[in-house]
Formats: sequence, C-alpha cells, structure tokens
Amino acid sequence: MRQERARPCDHGAVTIASMYAEFAVREARGVSPTFERLSLAISVDEKILALLETVPAPKRQPNLLLSVVRFLGGSLDDPAAFHHFTVAHWPDVEAELRMRATQTNEAGRSALLLPVLASLPQPLALLEVGAAAGLGLYPDRYAYRYGGHEIGSSGPVLDCALTGTAPPTRLPEVVWRAGLDLNPLDVTDPADIAWLQALIWPEHHHRRDRLRDAAAIAAADPPMLTRGDLVDDLLSLAAQVPAEATLVVFHTSVLYQVPADRRAAFVELVRSLPGHWVSVEAPDVLSCQGLPAPPDQALHNVLALDGTPLAWTRSHGQAMTWFA
Repeated sequence: MRQERARPCDHGAVTIASMYAEFAVREARGVSPTFERLSLAISVDEKILALLETVPAPKRQPNLLLSVVRFLGGSLDDPAAFHHFTVAHWPDVEAELRMRATQTNEAGRSALLLPVLASLPQPLALLEVGAAAGLGLYPDRYAYRYGGHEIGSSGPVLDCALTGTAPPTRLPEVVWRAGLDLNPLDVTDPADIAWLQALIWPEHHHRRDRLRDAAAIAAADPPMLTRGDLVDDLLSLAAQVPAEATLVVFHTSVLYQVPADRRAAFVELVRSLPGHWVSVEAPDVLSCQGLPAPPDQALHNVLALDGTPLAWTRSHGQAMTWFA
C-alpha cells in the first residue's frame, strides 16, 4: 500500500473541495501544472464533489481520483473533458477508487533513506511496510546524485537536492529484503505496471523512465513480498531476518492511509523490534515535537530514525533539508 500524501477528509463537499484546493496549491503547484489545473477545477465542481461523497473518505484523495481516471483512459488535458469522463463513467471510477490505493512505488525516495541506511551497522535486512511492488527495497542497486556528489554506478540515477548535511559516501550492504502490503504488486504483471505508471504525474517523464529501470532491477531478482497487515503480520515476517543482519523496518508516505488506532498499534509494535525503524511521513501523521519550520510552503514529509526527526523531505525524493 504505497502512497503519496493526501490529507484525510471528513464528510462534506466543502471539506473535499478544500482538500482539492490545498492539493493544487501545496503539492501540484510548480510540480504538475496538469494536476494543479484539474484539482482547482474539481474543488468547484459540485457534481464531482457530490460523487466523491459517496465513497469512503480515504478514497477521495486527489491523486487517487486523478490516477484512476487516467488509468481508465480519461483525458487529463482539459477540465471539461475530465468532468465529462468522470461523470459518464462514474460506476467504473467508483469501483476502481474503492479497490485501489495510491501505491506510488517511487524509487526516488531511496535517496531520502540512503543517508540513514548507510550510517547503520552493516549488513542490513530491509523490511518495507507498504511495499507495493518492492521497488524501494533496492537502495543498494541504484545510483544517486546529491548536487555534484555521485555515488553508485548502476541502475537509475536518483537526483536529490540535499542541504544541511554531507551526502553519504557509500551504499548499504543488503543481504535480505522483504515487503509487506495489503495488495502487493507484481513488476512482471503488465496490469500492475500500468497502474504504477498511471500514478506518476503527467509531466514527470523522468519518473516513468525511472520506474521502467527500477522495475527491471526488481524483476531480475524479485523481493519477497507478503500480503498482510502492518500490525498483524509484521512480527512473523521480521522473524525471518538473518541473525547476522541489522533489521531496518521502513515506510514512506504510507501511514496516512492507516486508521489512527492501527497506526498507533504499529508504532508501538515497531518500537519493540530489534534493529531500527526509518519513516518518511507527514508531520500530522506521525507526530514530531519541536520541528523547525519547513523550507517553504510546499508540502513536506519528515524523515525520522527510531522516531527521532532528522530532515524535511519532498514527496518524490527530489529534495531533503537536514536539520538534525
């Protein structure tokens, strides 16, 4: 269950409208003109807002609706065409919304994790919660560029604007990798790849190229992906970690899709495990005390190690501001 950040909402068209307007301004502006334009249009579209009221609150998030319409063949080029397709095909759109989640399996987020992973006792056993197709489980097989500093020589190059700390100087040594997801995806299944492609924002051609290259790495050496719940099934998967490896449980933009009580149960459970816990989540999803102001008004997540916040991060791994 991979996901991009979208704030959960309560019932009511006004609240849904505000959520779409906020997504347009804080997430899409300067990043995706298409998503900004469509989200602003939806925020004042009474018909679509009323239809969104008929699905559960977590299924109303902007990037999920936009991706579902795109996945079904709807046009994102014009708000009027988007409106017509969504209304005319609402039964299909609704069915996909209820079935799907924003499993944005963005390999670029590995650039956010690398400074922490490289600093931990090696070798590592990686266990990703909300793994989707498992593309986040290969930080040792990607290349990275932090400004003028490059590390790694194979795989897609992940660019990250890093400020506040020196870039890492080595890749992690990974000897075991596994993922946990309510609906794991298969990188060898064209339908699953089509859904991952639909989740990439329209103008982000470099992310489509990155998805292709990362999927090829995963397909050549598939990770162990387990269908299961982040609370009920975490212990049994963690028990399979080799004794000589440092367990690292991690997740990026996942917990906002988890109900608050289950989120709290997961945090209590993961804190009890040996090894380390690395999270990249919004500050209102995992509460962090004493955070400095974010770098700007765009939406930022917080990178944390064992619950201690370290840096502000952008959603697709494109930038990180270290403050620890």
